[in-house]
Amino acid sequence: MFDLRTDVSADVLYTRNDPNDPRLGDRVRTDRVAYDDCTTVLLGCPQDEGVRRNKGRRGARKAPDAIRKQLYKLGVFGMDHVSLFDLGDTIVEGNLEAIHERHQRIVETVLRDGKRLIALGGGNDISYPDMAGLAQVEPNAAAVNIDAHFDVRADTPRNSGTPYRQLLSEGHLVPERFFEVGYQPHANSPAYFEYLADLSVRAVSLDKVQQRGIERVLSEFTDTSGAALFWGFDMDAVRASDAPGVSAPNANGLAGTDLIDAARVAGGDPRTRVFEITEVNPQYDIDNRTSRLAAVVIWHFLHTKHPQLP
Repeated sequence: MFDLRTDVSADVLYTRNDPNDPRLGDRVRTDRVAYDDCTTVLLGCPQDEGVRRNKGRRGARKAPDAIRKQLYKLGVFGMDHVSLFDLGDTIVEGNLEAIHERHQRIVETVLRDGKRLIALGGGNDISYPDMAGLAQVEPNAAAVNIDAHFDVRADTPRNSGTPYRQLLSEGHLVPERFFEVGYQPHANSPAYFEYLADLSVRAVSLDKVQQRGIERVLSEFTDTSGAALFWGFDMDAVRASDAPGVSAPNANGLAGTDLIDAARVAGGDPRTRVFEITEVNPQYDIDNRTSRLAAVVIWHFLHTKHPQLP
């Protein structure tokens, strides 16, 4: 597994060198001997070839380190239970298919080792190897896609808009255990809505999520789902005022606080095995606003097992 990835750069491991104010950069482990003792693993996939193929704007390849720089600045209040290992980045040589194969092999190894995985795109196409890897380890796994888009395009070759169609058509994911959350009708084709409806996939629009609350929507889905959970957080589900640096920005969308609430749901569910964030595009960000939000979302995912802050 270690031969399929590159080490994380020391430049992203923030420290104040202050024993009275430790940060996650002081706590995260990167030395191989620590891998066995850590319960959560972070893995990046710094490529946006799938976005290019999908005619989107490039730049998401820079996201893993941009998110790390913000994440490792955050404090450790209430994080004593967290044992985080940064595995670095999947090697992104070759075409997208080769990258996905390599990434999936790493995902499977991490999950078979009994660890939770935090996966950082790159493009949303990594939902395919992330979920396929989980399906090899947990055949009855369910997937939640929090996204403005369905990502079930019928395109060939694969791209950032095809991952869930690939997963469904190849049997890695069954329709009754797949949930689409926060889709926006203006950002999707009716043909793909009909495709999901024909499969009886449950999908809740942004309007319905805003009316009912994201925690309620997610609890209704996951209460009856499988033995393991995959969570895909595409940052373009968030309104552009909160997340301007994404591959496909939206004027309307979830609030940043909605995504934090969703991260708490995911972090607090013992069935969660993979937590994925994609489509952050630092090239178009404003004051690192989107990377900061992604980092805080991950922080709350990690923190949730601990009692809430006073």
